[in-house]
Amino acid sequence: MSRELVAHNKPVFDHLHPRVYAGAVGLIAWYALSAWILFDRQDDIGLPLMMVSVLLLVAVLIPLALAFVWRRYRAPVSPRQGAISFRDWRAGDFAVWGSRVHATDAMIDLLLPLAAVAFGLTAIGIVFLICSYLAP
Repeated sequence: MSRELVAHNKPVFDHLHPRVYAGAVGLIAWYALSAWILFDRQDDIGLPLMMVSVLLLVAVLIPLALAFVWRRYRAPVSPRQGAISFRDWRAGDFAVWGSRVHATDAMIDLLLPLAAVAFGLTAIGIVFLICSYLAP
């Protein structure tokens, strides 16, 4: 057992793994889908739901377009620098503003607010539907 406070030879990454981005996009899609399924019960709610959906679509498409442009015009990658597995990325550290955070903690910090909003809206929508069916 090591008595050192800092673990040495841990890789430090300055970018998120693509699976983290996929998880964020999935949570945003969950939010939009639950809003449309659970709250589209009246005639006057369609326009606000469409505006929120367009806003979320733009929030996903702009970083996606930037990622495609970056991938196309980046410097050539040496054969040693292959794709990093998710397990290796999670075991490393993530560089944040000149400091280091464990990569798993960085992923949780990024995805937790999105998950809270998506699952919270789903729970509110389910309660809303139950109350509307039980109302006289």
